[in-house]
Amino acid sequence: MLLTMTTTHQPATDLGYLLYKHPAKVQTFDLAFGQAHVFYPEATEKRCTAALMLDINPVGLLRGKGDFSLSQYVNDRPYVASSFLSVAIAQVYRSALNGTCKDRPELVQTAIPLEARISVLPSRGGEQLLHRLFEPLGYSLTAERHILDPQFPDWGQSPYYTVTLTQTIRLADLLSHLYVLIPVLDDDKHYYVSSDEVDKLLRRGEGWLSAHPERDLIVKRYLKHQFSLKRAALERLVTDAPDPETLDAEEAAAEDEITEPEEKLVSLHQQRLGAVLAVLKQTGAQRVLDLGCGEGRLLRMLLAEKQFTQILGMDVSYRALEMASGDSSLSGCRSVSVSASP
Repeated sequence: MLLTMTTTHQPATDLGYLLYKHPAKVQTFDLAFGQAHVFYPEATEKRCTAALMLDINPVGLLRGKGDFSLSQYVNDRPYVASSFLSVAIAQVYRSALNGTCKDRPELVQTAIPLEARISVLPSRGGEQLLHRLFEPLGYSLTAERHILDPQFPDWGQSPYYTVTLTQTIRLADLLSHLYVLIPVLDDDKHYYVSSDEVDKLLRRGEGWLSAHPERDLIVKRYLKHQFSLKRAALERLVTDAPDPETLDAEEAAAEDEITEPEEKLVSLHQQRLGAVLAVLKQTGAQRVLDLGCGEGRLLRMLLAEKQFTQILGMDVSYRALEMASGDSSLSGCRSVSVSASP
């Protein structure tokens, strides 16, 4: 996973002072989940680029945990920008994130031309969500979407983008925006979210989060959809926080609006599900077992047909099963079960 930051502020090598990382050195930092490497692909008076590369060890994270599900070992975590990158920013670029620089204190408060490029950034909501999150903060954004597999173009597009952000801005502000919004776009975190996360969010969101048009969505996703934490954060952000039940309904509608374009892009998958449903109806089957049910899209289609009296969905992905189990259209409906595969 690679994050680069480039400036044309002159002398451009002042970026090394702001990051507390010398342009002439390659530095490696040990993290709980692997290593972070900082190096400078270019460092001249006119242009300077600092690169942060993560080397994540997903197998090492699971040692001693007794979790043997396949999805814990075969996933996208080592290759995409996620909460791992946010943690690396906070630890490796701590001084820059906090806005401190003893050698160039005046530069910390100076807006300089910056370009941030993230090589593989997941956006659970498509390119539309990228624009909705970053453009209100003043960024110019370009996004290049990646297909799932160049050898199998029929598989369609992936949720991964190469994203470039440009703006004249303080480095501390850029890092704060990335720290908060990367896990929001991924809609997941690799660690347990507690009340401490509310303090982190408010600290890193100071000066911009309360007025952001997607504030409620940012809070909801950053706090991993935990209602009590979301409510606590919103109450501290604004004095006129809306009623939580009303807020939930509004957020649900907003989420549907965000994900709708994404779902249209997987029409081939929908066609396959429709073909499976048609075959099942033709056979006269009444009891259906869906091995690899994922988030339960086929299960929802089966529920709409009275022919099927018992439906069971199984999957190795705990996260997918969590999402399926939390779907109100699946819970409490006839004889429907969602469980983990052995």
